[in-house]
Amino acid sequence: MTTNQQLLKLAAEIATKAGELLMKRPSNFELDQKSGVLDFATQMDHESEKLIVDAILGARPDDGIIGEEGANRSGTSGYTWVIDPIDGTVNYLYGIPGWCISIAIKDAIGGLIGVVHAPSIQMTWTAIRGSGAFCNGAPIKCNQQVPLNRALIATGFAYDIERRKPQAEFIRELLPKIRDIRRMGACAVDICMVASGAIDAHFEAGVNEWDYAAAGLIAQESGARFNFIKGIWNGEKYFVLAAGTGLFEALAQELAPHGFDLR
Repeated sequence: MTTNQQLLKLAAEIATKAGELLMKRPSNFELDQKSGVLDFATQMDHESEKLIVDAILGARPDDGIIGEEGANRSGTSGYTWVIDPIDGTVNYLYGIPGWCISIAIKDAIGGLIGVVHAPSIQMTWTAIRGSGAFCNGAPIKCNQQVPLNRALIATGFAYDIERRKPQAEFIRELLPKIRDIRRMGACAVDICMVASGAIDAHFEAGVNEWDYAAAGLIAQESGARFNFIKGIWNGEKYFVLAAGTGLFEALAQELAPHGFDLR
């Protein structure tokens, strides 16, 4: 019988192999002379997903898969892998550190395994449901009871310019009430930074399940509150919020009048 530790080991090994593939990135100068940065990033996104899917099916052919690039398949084992071959694709596109590979496994109860591997910053976050959260093998805990006016908060913005307008209005209202805002460019890494205590909270609208599936479990296992709402802008996207106790409630109160009610 497969144990949770074996599933975590397999997920971490696959994420590491995908990271090795993605780290073979030419300089922007070299890419400008060839097919272009955008074409290369798109190609590597697909290659990373293929590597991940092939590795999963080679080891566990009866498992289901949900993938960003369309590798969805149903399974019969009761386990489903939720994969993002490159989270933070714009960072990867521009050669900015902080992008990651996100791999989660869920069962009938919910999230079971979470791995977020960010090779460009040499950080790997992991969690098994009920067993705590870790970064590079060391246990981590989120920050608790941070007052709103001392909170360092990460967020992300929609690609759709029209949807950025209400986001900008909310940030304008929130900024005088907090310590500061950070925009790091990868939802999974931002949530894991909350789990590590490097950031006090993260919220973002318009994300997909594969963006937060692994990181959300890692955050919860670190002691953070994590929640999401589906269908705020359309039926396929989510709004997510991760923070320690106290700050989660304060941010939920600020967000509620803007249509994001996680209270």
